[in-house]
Amino acid sequence: MCGRFAITLPPDAMAQLFQAVPSNDLPEVPNYNVCPTTQIHAVMADDGRRLVSMRWGFLPHWYKAPNGGPLLINARAETIAEKPAFKAACRERRCLIPCTGFFEWTKDMDGNRLPWYIHAADNAPLVFAGVWQDWERDGQAFHSCAIVTCAANDTMSEIHHRMPVLLSPDIWGKWLGEDGPGAATLMTPAPNDALRYYRVDPEVNSNRAKGPDLIAPI
Repeated sequence: MCGRFAITLPPDAMAQLFQAVPSNDLPEVPNYNVCPTTQIHAVMADDGRRLVSMRWGFLPHWYKAPNGGPLLINARAETIAEKPAFKAACRERRCLIPCTGFFEWTKDMDGNRLPWYIHAADNAPLVFAGVWQDWERDGQAFHSCAIVTCAANDTMSEIHHRMPVLLSPDIWGKWLGEDGPGAATLMTPAPNDALRYYRVDPEVNSNRAKGPDLIAPI
């Protein structure tokens, strides 16, 4: 799964990277501890690419409130096309979610949670496959999204059995639906040499922790 990540790219750099028009309500960066239910950056295809703000936590249209059901921050690639919450979004509403790196946890012999920071081997930005849904109730209206996950590759499986689906630049257009059908074939693990990881301070275990020290190796 993916339950926490970091983003340090400025909005103008993200807009240039994706050749997208930025919205004027984008979340502040850098953010070294992006948590579920907060607003994140995402790229959607809407008469061209747009860089927009989305709530991390997919809200199906039948939810009567943001907390009206389970918190859906991830969507499993193996079942996304079948699950009622995600199947329409998988066909029609896919997005790109940029990050600098993400976190996973293991446990020591005493059950303490040990955080790891995972980043691209070449230190380039990572791009998650995402799906999104518009949600509106009682005067609240926003985009919501989930990160698509798959079985871990050999590298990631040393610390977790799941990982986000990572998209390289050459397939961004296909995932967004710009290059015709075939997005289902993209929901596979990244190559084993694509990622590196290292231990970071347990301070990041708190969703209130902030600052660049959260991604510093220990």
